[in-house]
Amino acid sequence: MRALFLVLHRKDRSPGQRYRHEQYLNYLQENGIECTISPLLATEKEDGIFYGNKVIPKIWIGLKALFRRFNSIRRAHTFDVVYIYRDAFFFGTFFENWLRRKKIKIIYDFDDAIWLMDQNPNQGIFNKLKNPKKTASICKIADRVIVGNEYLANYASKFNEDVAIIPSTINFDDYQFDKITNDKICIGWTGSFSTIKHFETVIPALEMLKEKYQDKIYFKVIGDPQYTHDALGIKGIKWQSETEAQDLSELAIGLMPLPDNEWTRGKCAMKGLQYMALGIPTIMSPVGVNADIISDGNNGYLASSTDEWVEKLSILIEDQVLREKVGKAGKKTVEEAYSVEANKEKWLRAFQF
Repeated sequence: MRALFLVLHRKDRSPGQRYRHEQYLNYLQENGIECTISPLLATEKEDGIFYGNKVIPKIWIGLKALFRRFNSIRRAHTFDVVYIYRDAFFFGTFFENWLRRKKIKIIYDFDDAIWLMDQNPNQGIFNKLKNPKKTASICKIADRVIVGNEYLANYASKFNEDVAIIPSTINFDDYQFDKITNDKICIGWTGSFSTIKHFETVIPALEMLKEKYQDKIYFKVIGDPQYTHDALGIKGIKWQSETEAQDLSELAIGLMPLPDNEWTRGKCAMKGLQYMALGIPTIMSPVGVNADIISDGNNGYLASSTDEWVEKLSILIEDQVLREKVGKAGKKTVEEAYSVEANKEKWLRAFQF
């Protein structure tokens, strides 16, 4: 079998792509599925379409991406199946409809509530070109839909009868790092410039903890190098794929705060799973799949209000033995249900028709 992967970024550029399909490419190929990756943005320079603010360069990069996608679609008939992650192009469903007319089998995969308008502040006027209804349209024409959790599956099932749930997963081969230990307790978060707003929802609790524990604790933010919080001594650092797990290994406690809304209920808890895979005791908001992953007080903690965040964090700050116990239980949870090894057969079956 030959499979064409229509994706946004080149390999090992996007955490979303890596935690969905990229970790399984070797396994698929070992089992007779030849995988060809076709990214819209092929170079580091072209990433500027997301992070830059100049309109003309974005239009130019967009035109190059359009030409690149046309070239991919022209040869799609030479493949047995086309896998689409989120969408084939930034706007519209022209390419998906073209594949359907040619009766080429389509596997459609998404891991967020992308039918909602969660706008990127760096996209400016381009946000107005987005059409969240395209998600339903692609679900309708796909031969199979893969999603990351039950909330997303409930949506996709309205438009397609063949929906498979495969969680975003951790490759333990990439997480073989000993936790960094020191006299101070590092409380940390990982994300991006677009999700730093979620981290900020827990700032009142962290300020109370800093006043309570002073120099016994410090904070680390990974993913938004522009982020600073002087009172908490935070200077964000850049996310880098090659040092991701090592950067996280400094954390004694991992945070995943989320507001409760339609968008966040579709999240797949990846940052929480990353902490847990490293044996880092994790506290999450009980939103969406988080409440399914965490058994409060056993393999992690759930916290909603500022008072609960302070309470749960204080428990872990004050008890090193408990941190180790909860961390080990969390790691076991990931190994058994949210690892590549535990889910590879599901991905293989997803490509079998």
